[in-house]
Amino acid sequence: MNATTLGSHPVQEALRPSNARHDAAAPTRISRKAVAAAVAGNALEFYDFVIYAYFAVYIGKTFFPVSGEFGSLMAAVATFGVGFFTRPLGGVLIGAFADKAGRKPAMILTVALITVGTLGLAATPGYASIGIAAPIIVVFCRLLQGLALGGEVGPATALLIEAAPKGKRGFYSSWQIASQGLAVAVGGCLGVGLSLALTPEQLASWGWRVPFLLSLALVPIALYIRRSLPETHDHGHERSGAAIVGAVFREHRRILLLGVLATASTAVASQVGNYMVTYAVQVLKLPGAVAQGSVLMGGLMTFVFALVGGALCDRHGRRLINMLPRLALLVLIVPLFMWLAGAPSVATLLIVSAILASLTAMFGTAGLVQVPELLPMAVRSTGLSLVYAIGTSIFGGTTQFVVTWLLALTKNPMAPAWYVVVMSAISLWAMWMLPESRDVDVQR
Repeated sequence: MNATTLGSHPVQEALRPSNARHDAAAPTRISRKAVAAAVAGNALEFYDFVIYAYFAVYIGKTFFPVSGEFGSLMAAVATFGVGFFTRPLGGVLIGAFADKAGRKPAMILTVALITVGTLGLAATPGYASIGIAAPIIVVFCRLLQGLALGGEVGPATALLIEAAPKGKRGFYSSWQIASQGLAVAVGGCLGVGLSLALTPEQLASWGWRVPFLLSLALVPIALYIRRSLPETHDHGHERSGAAIVGAVFREHRRILLLGVLATASTAVASQVGNYMVTYAVQVLKLPGAVAQGSVLMGGLMTFVFALVGGALCDRHGRRLINMLPRLALLVLIVPLFMWLAGAPSVATLLIVSAILASLTAMFGTAGLVQVPELLPMAVRSTGLSLVYAIGTSIFGGTTQFVVTWLLALTKNPMAPAWYVVVMSAISLWAMWMLPESRDVDVQR
């Protein structure tokens, strides 16, 4: 595969900086308040989505009364993974909608969709009350949440990139990942608080529903502040959604393929980080409150190092920050898990969670900037939505199920680490094949 061609276009032509266009009329700028509005909705949606992972043990017992030590847990994480498989559909439908009608209406739509899914998860009675209808409703809600998230990342990231000041696109876009870290941290705080305040019986009975119900109170705020966002792309009306999607696959398929493979290690490492709560309880036999502390640590490190990664992207370029942290994770993850499995404690769990989250946030931010910069504005939202949705569906959506299955099959606590190693190697190759994008004109 020749690294100097993208689909049918030469890299030099498609990615060549245009000083004339940079010096021409500047793109729409957004204030710090508008950036906060964009990422607040993103944080809310990721909070709703990942909170399921934190309470997978209790959700499994509520909705999936399967026998065996890992039975109900595997059913629960399989249902968690189901939500990833509607992400490509959301990427196609909502991503194309954003490239046709604008970024702002698409971002309002995703908040509305994920609200319906969250309400269903929070209010559905358990299997003991309504039988087989309970897991069916839960699966449907997960599908709806996946649809919303599949279409969320593309429009929101495209808006931030297109409206960022010159030389600040990496930092502005990094707030996407940082907001996810904030959502994780908030979920971790709630998890620790509930674990300390409630008995295990109360947590399993009704306590796990509380974080879902709390997020519903924030929905009106998220909808209101998203209505105040500026629009950075309002001239796609003449093209149909099918034409936009077709253009991505026809003209930018190489970026699409490499972007999906580059997303593999980000998706897997992120889900292994989310899985640390279940891993700590089920494998390391640590108390629930201690396990939830890993979520808080992971969220805080994601918030901090996403911003660090974004700033470094602007200074040193996308490729370097994409590759070095991935290489570090590939080298360190196995020794870290060996240490954690050999000496499980609060300290080792928090340190391993912090390192995993920090490295993932840095290269995750760089990838989230580089891929959309390589795409023209007319298909940017759709292209990024597809890259993100397909990558997280194939790799992230199966991670928790695969890791749980490997742990049950091998009884080897190193299974998650080796899985991360394999995915990191694949992503490093893909990132090597993608060109630098720091100096491209994103208004093209």
